Amino acid sequence: MGRIASLTSGLVVGKTPIAVEIEHFIHLITAVAIFFGVSFFGLSLILGYGWLESVIFLIGIIVANVPEGLLATVTVCLTLTAKRMAQKNCLVKNLEAVETLGSTSTICSDKTGTLTQNRMTVAHIWFDKTIYKADTSEEQTGDSSGMGKTFAKGSATWFILARIAGLCNRADFKAHQETLPIAKRATTGDASESALLKFIEQTYSSVKEMREKNPKVAEIPFNSTNKYQMSIHLQDDSNQTHVLMMKGAPERILEFCSSYLLKGVEYPMDDEMRNDFQKAYMELGGLGERVLGFCFLNLPSTFSKGFKFNTDEINFPMDNLCFVGLVSMIDPPRAAVPDAVGKCRSAGIKVIMVTGDHPITAKAIAKGVGIISEGNETAEDMAAQLQVPISQINTREAKACVVHGSDLKDMTAEQLDEILKNHTEIVFARTSPQQKLIIVEGCQRLGAIVAVTGDGVNDSPALKKADIGIAMGITGSDVSKQAANMILLDDNFASIVTGVEEGRLIFDNLKKSIAYTLTSNIPEITPFLLFIIANIPLPLGTITILCIDLGTDMVPAISLAYESAESDIMKRAPRNPRSDNLVNHRLIGMAYGQIGMIQALAGFFTYFVILAENGFKPSDLLGIRLNWEDRFFNDLEDSYGQQWTYEQRKVLEFTCHTAFFVSIVIAQWADLIICKTRHNSVFQQGMKNKILIFGIMEETFLAAFLSYTPGMDTALRMYPLKLSWWFCATPYSILIFVYDEIRKLIIRRHPGGWLERETYY
Repeated sequence: MGRIASLTSGLVVGKTPIAVEIEHFIHLITAVAIFFGVSFFGLSLILGYGWLESVIFLIGIIVANVPEGLLATVTVCLTLTAKRMAQKNCLVKNLEAVETLGSTSTICSDKTGTLTQNRMTVAHIWFDKTIYKADTSEEQTGDSSGMGKTFAKGSATWFILARIAGLCNRADFKAHQETLPIAKRATTGDASESALLKFIEQTYSSVKEMREKNPKVAEIPFNSTNKYQMSIHLQDDSNQTHVLMMKGAPERILEFCSSYLLKGVEYPMDDEMRNDFQKAYMELGGLGERVLGFCFLNLPSTFSKGFKFNTDEINFPMDNLCFVGLVSMIDPPRAAVPDAVGKCRSAGIKVIMVTGDHPITAKAIAKGVGIISEGNETAEDMAAQLQVPISQINTREAKACVVHGSDLKDMTAEQLDEILKNHTEIVFARTSPQQKLIIVEGCQRLGAIVAVTGDGVNDSPALKKADIGIAMGITGSDVSKQAANMILLDDNFASIVTGVEEGRLIFDNLKKSIAYTLTSNIPEITPFLLFIIANIPLPLGTITILCIDLGTDMVPAISLAYESAESDIMKRAPRNPRSDNLVNHRLIGMAYGQIGMIQALAGFFTYFVILAENGFKPSDLLGIRLNWEDRFFNDLEDSYGQQWTYEQRKVLEFTCHTAFFVSIVIAQWADLIICKTRHNSVFQQGMKNKILIFGIMEETFLAAFLSYTPGMDTALRMYPLKLSWWFCATPYSILIFVYDEIRKLIIRRHPGGWLERETYY
């Protein structure tokens, strides 16, 4: 326990991918905002503006560049997804972990309870060199038949095998269930031991009575290192002797044995028996069944009643045991797992099975759930087909690979990397939890974002080291749940795939929200640029910029967090954290260089229309700023000779600010709709997002409220607009929508083409 605690606490946990992305975006946008702000500040001073005006420009430019709604959008995105995942039996402890799951490129999954149902039932038994099919029915017609043969329950070997399975077993029935059928009774204990308990109760006798007659006096519990369980019992005989019983991994059990039981008679272990054992083991394991071996030793009379057995410093014999037989159990794969594994493969995610089971069993289950797909073979399969030694096979030609834990123990990091790189379908069998940590580190060395499932205390180092640790809610220990980022409440692998989809959706929706928010930066910045360079009256004020960033843009930006997934979300390769950033040059190019420019044109068109209607032609506005801003110049003539006082000019200027603001809102209608998708047509996606529709209505209502509410002219310098001025930006809004639909159509028709490389953000 101390070693595990030390190993776990010593691991350095890095930032989540989404935290890195947001930090990268903040640094980027801060640099851009400060660069533009300081540049405009310096330019305005050079052009003769006062310190106060220059500082106002500085503040306005910085405010225009900062997406004030980002924090709320990120929080809503993560919270919504965490709630959705909780409804699908995924409990997220760390909100940022949700997006990490979406970035996952490799999943290292346990077998039992995750890929399978964790409902073990005894399927076959092997003793007296014969395999029998187990009868687990309530009726118990008498004999179980197998391979065309009948086994009598009066067999001496069966008697001893049943005693070991019942006594060397920590499972028990919960109280007050005597009236229920045995198969339906709830138990405490491991799934394998529960299956043995029910089987012995059905086919042999009362396990409770057996245990009362043969009390346990010492025990070494099963652990993943020893791979066996040992118990010592006082026998119900007149001599009051002890018997040592053991069960565990068959090959491990055989190591302790020097004899075997055949029809109740003990014989010395020989090669014939070892071959029969291996043949039966391979046959049962090949059926995808978990196989356990059983053996015993009648301790000599020197270990009489009252002897103090020490399981820490062994003071009793643990060799020369007698091998009795095998029991195999079937744990059916979860129905949803093959489909979930298929989705992972479509999404470019490698699924690696990491299990303590025998390689033959692990391989059979892996084939059953699709981790090793049909037609793909291991090097061993290829050697068997060609009837040549494995050494003559080029292992790189085999897509699938089954690695034994004993082989993994002797591998160098380079050899493990070779396996992980060259094989797409991998199963690690007979592995220890410590080896799971080695596998995780190997995947991360190759640049993978790794998700790991685990349920035991020993799994906690791997869970903590993984980019996202996933603990089992039903079978998981408290320590594993503490180390994990996410808990599967139903222990179901399919829930992980749901989480991957939700995580990808978060990243998609954050991209869309940022693209929407950044687009309005250009129509907010360009008015200051023309104001300074062209000396025209200021088209848009700082107050109206804040009304956009903190008012009209806020709800629409957040509404994109509610957008449903596009149809191709699980058909893309996993995101590469090194190259596929939340904000990349393509997103900046779309927001600033394309859609933002069209929005700026919409604003300036409205601005020039209003000034022209009031007598100021666009050509006459160039260089007019100094006179326009002069408080004492009260007879400024427009293009038609009309004279304007300073107050009249300011009312017209603030009306232009309001109209420019409304034009941005109208252009943002189209921007919001096109940001619903990055690849699909909006017509494919539909308008099912009610929050988004509400966002469009909210920003429109807020724009009208700020324009027409009495007192706004004094409070925020916003003035009522003529109805026709609302329509000036409409053609530009339609242009944005049509332009983007054509762009996406070309991308879909020509995947990988120039347009996709340059504009698909």
